[in-house]
Amino acid sequence: MNSEEKVSITHPRTTDAQRRFEIDRSCREVVVFWYVSAVCWLLFGSLLALIASIKMHTPGFLADAVWLTFGRVRPAHLNAMIYGWASMSGVGTLLWLMARLSKIRLPWRETLLIAGIYWNVFVAIGVWQILAGNGTSIEWLEFPWWISIALGAVFAVLIVLTVKMLTTRREKHLYVSQWYLLGATIWFPFLYITATILIHSSAAIGVAKGTANWWFAHNVLGLWLTPIGLASAYYMIPKVIGRPIYSYALSILGFWTLALFYNWAGTHHLIGGPLPAWVITVGTVGSLMMFVPVITVAVNHHMTMVGHFKKLKFSPTLRFTVFGAMAYTVVSVQGSLTALRTVNLTGHFTHYTIAHAHLGVYAFYSMVAYGAMYYIMPRLIEREWYSSNLIKVHFWCTAVGMTMYWVGLTWAGWFQGMMMNNPDIPFLKIVRYTIPFLWSRSIAGILMTIGHLAFAILVFRMVRRDGAWLVEPTLFRSIKNQQMEPAPRLEGADL
Repeated sequence: MNSEEKVSITHPRTTDAQRRFEIDRSCREVVVFWYVSAVCWLLFGSLLALIASIKMHTPGFLADAVWLTFGRVRPAHLNAMIYGWASMSGVGTLLWLMARLSKIRLPWRETLLIAGIYWNVFVAIGVWQILAGNGTSIEWLEFPWWISIALGAVFAVLIVLTVKMLTTRREKHLYVSQWYLLGATIWFPFLYITATILIHSSAAIGVAKGTANWWFAHNVLGLWLTPIGLASAYYMIPKVIGRPIYSYALSILGFWTLALFYNWAGTHHLIGGPLPAWVITVGTVGSLMMFVPVITVAVNHHMTMVGHFKKLKFSPTLRFTVFGAMAYTVVSVQGSLTALRTVNLTGHFTHYTIAHAHLGVYAFYSMVAYGAMYYIMPRLIEREWYSSNLIKVHFWCTAVGMTMYWVGLTWAGWFQGMMMNNPDIPFLKIVRYTIPFLWSRSIAGILMTIGHLAFAILVFRMVRRDGAWLVEPTLFRSIKNQQMEPAPRLEGADL
């Protein structure tokens, strides 16, 4: 009997910890590279966002810079955030979660590092092409066609890798997070490649091209970012508080109803357009049926957290993740109601839609992504976060900034729509009404950017291993200073 066998007999938990350590070691270089790249894109995208926001209320700002006109900066920001920040952070989380839940080492590490470099290069070229004036003007697919095709190759790698990890997993049980991750890697690449072909070729023309555009654009959030975000939330919430998810059956119901209904919802963006009535109706019905997966997810997350909400005071991972999970419920309910023709009549083509989009991509997905990174990176690098105070700055600046952003533009957009539907109100008066809210948008953007800078400092200090050795999780309050309540057991079960 060798020493390893002795450990497995006398200390089974030690063996489990060793296995997790080996899995994390296999993920280290790959996941950290994708994460660091994502943070770089987050900073660059934030800069573009501030420029675009300021131009909304101060049109003369950088007016002489051809590369920085609003029509170029805004789509460059969108693509940098979606394909740079959101996609790269999502892939990093996807790889780590799938390896951990499958209980296997991450395969194809060299290939994934090369894929990460390749992805960065083509996203950078794509953003440069947009700023140079060579964008397609097709929302969410502004990259030139050859960039879109090049990025599609990475999705093909992710499909094969995910299937490989599932078929070779050591854990027989298939967790709900794995269902969502598999869905993301199967659904979105199909959507991405199909939409690229339809929009960048003569396969679809006229109205059909517009339909394909919003079928794709809506599903970037719904069938790519949402599954990854929900997979992360379904893993992080039970893991941090130390209890299983409330109902596995509800989680599976939520998964399959998301798969069934979400892909139909995109055409509600085309209400009032020259499309067949049945196309619009299908989109509206699909959007309203999204109440089913949304309610199941909301109930599952809430019931799992019951009795543990006080732990939000301590855990950075839990605070970001629960904020994002709550935002998922709000944005989904708002999206379903927006699909109603009476609501769409007022909210469409206004700042209301912009607020709704940011509530989904930022308040839900990005906040959950932050929570995942706060949990995963210490386990990869074997160091704790450099400063809990900087984490507080990150959370409160992004949470308050995003709330200000959403409330201000939702209010402004709704009344903007009501005034636009009144032919007696001059358009210039409507523009003047929105200007104070556009200023609040810029202030909110500055707050969020401060949070991003704090997060970037934390990540880069983590990569430099400036934090303490990984002994216990970084918490918001020092356990030593607590006299009236026992120290909570947070995030320590799988160190």
